[in-house]
Amino acid sequence: MSTLIEATGTAAARETPARRRRRVDRLPYLLLLPCLVIIGVLLVWPLGQVVGMSFFKLDSVRQLRGDREWPWVGFANYTQILGDPFFRTVLRNTVLFAAANVVLTMILGTLVGLLLNRLGKRMATFVASCVMLAWATPALTGTIVWKWIFDDTSGLVTWLFNKLPDGLSTAVFGRTDWTGYGWFNDPLLFFSILTLVVVWHSFPFIAVSVLAGLKSVPSELQEAARVDGAGPWRVFWSVTFPTLRPVFGILVVLSTIWDFKVFTQQFVLAGGTQDRPTFMLSIYSYAEAFSPPPKYGLGAAIAVILTLILLVVTGVYVRMVLRQEDES
Repeated sequence: MSTLIEATGTAAARETPARRRRRVDRLPYLLLLPCLVIIGVLLVWPLGQVVGMSFFKLDSVRQLRGDREWPWVGFANYTQILGDPFFRTVLRNTVLFAAANVVLTMILGTLVGLLLNRLGKRMATFVASCVMLAWATPALTGTIVWKWIFDDTSGLVTWLFNKLPDGLSTAVFGRTDWTGYGWFNDPLLFFSILTLVVVWHSFPFIAVSVLAGLKSVPSELQEAARVDGAGPWRVFWSVTFPTLRPVFGILVVLSTIWDFKVFTQQFVLAGGTQDRPTFMLSIYSYAEAFSPPPKYGLGAAIAVILTLILLVVTGVYVRMVLRQEDES
């Protein structure tokens, strides 16, 4: 027994500090391993399946079940999609819609965050709770409510327009009876309503995030700027915004990803996949994959293209933010 104890003590004494440090450095990776496994199962594996499907011609459920072979087509699905003029229309709709929604969401969310920061504790808590109801509402539920608001017979908007004086309604809009008016039939009007729905659902998260960031801005800097004669806009642009630039960077990236992937709101408002002029990439992928006759390979290719676009946009923006931080 004494010999065993002496041998153990000698081995522990021979262990160098660098060796002990390497053993300790592995601990964070071991702690992250369960999360990495879960992420791999829930995200990486399905993404790999979609990428693999995009290289095959899949047009039946029996193929997905493994009852029939998967004909290999290589990049034919990507060539067909990228060569389709309708794809360019869909891509234009997606980019313009996402850009408009990111700008509007960031502006409205920032303004509400600044307002919450100026209110008293009780009032700020009350207003923040009311604002977060929009964020907490499921996208499907909220969109159904908005679709009822714009219903062409019993919707609130239709009722309000019917209450306008006939002279005013005729002079401005050229009609007096709004019952039966298709609010979702015109593409421009449809995208305007869709933007309203998406911004309504997204701005509370921006507002609360900006509010949390404002709590970390030193009040001494803002007070010094006011003493020097700076107005509210100058204080925000010269003191608050530079301090919160990392926060705004993350919020812009997240908003871009969310707005590029809008699906539920558009699907519900459009009533399915019949309104092709208003297609964006997410619903375009769904329509190609599941509308009869199904083309799962084409749908997967569109999904991969959407993912690549988001990766490129996110990578470019993050690189710009990091470069600005290094310069500052």
